[in-house]
Amino acid sequence: MNAVADAAAASAERLKLTEIFLSLQGEARDAGWPTVFVRLTGCPLRCQYCDTAYAFHGGRWWTLDAILAEVARHRMRHVCVTGGEPLAQKRCLPLLSRLCDAGYSVSLETSGAIDIGGVDPRVSRVLDIKTPGSAEVERNLWANLALLTPRDQVKFVLCSRADFDWAKGVLSEHRLHDVCEVLFSPSATQLPARELADWIVADKLPVRFQVQLHKLLWNDEPGR
Repeated sequence: MNAVADAAAASAERLKLTEIFLSLQGEARDAGWPTVFVRLTGCPLRCQYCDTAYAFHGGRWWTLDAILAEVARHRMRHVCVTGGEPLAQKRCLPLLSRLCDAGYSVSLETSGAIDIGGVDPRVSRVLDIKTPGSAEVERNLWANLALLTPRDQVKFVLCSRADFDWAKGVLSEHRLHDVCEVLFSPSATQLPARELADWIVADKLPVRFQVQLHKLLWNDEPGR
């Protein structure tokens, strides 16, 4: 293989990352578990409540081998690939497969705006359905819902009572709770957690209430 081909092969195995760090998983099914986070750079969405806008730009290139080596250094079972929007980089898919091949329990946090069909079936996909209050509801790729399995999770971040009622409609129309776990989470600065909890109980919804532990513990500090 010549030098040009070598360079092309190396480039094909790279991803742009904002950070890799060890913390507690703050949400979804694995909340509370020490987890290695692999945060990819870039996102095509601009949700009005986004808490990781620092990952929109910048970052640096990593080879897949270097990512796997850094993850292994932390010696943890749980790995979460997140962003930004990780699936905006096509080489996220081979990264997910290689993490699974290495024996990790792998989750993917994705906005739901990009096709999840190519994701390794061993990965637990946490699909964030965008509500009207997110300002990105038009970006939802509804065809993704037919691809969900019991390994996956669906998350709604709710900004208001209107968002809550909208999410209830989506839940009922698509019978999401019959397919996988459904999570309702309050937007931290817009909807009091207690109000959302009371609404879920009053309406007897088949969903799991969650708050983001990392916000309570570290107040959105990057790398925590």
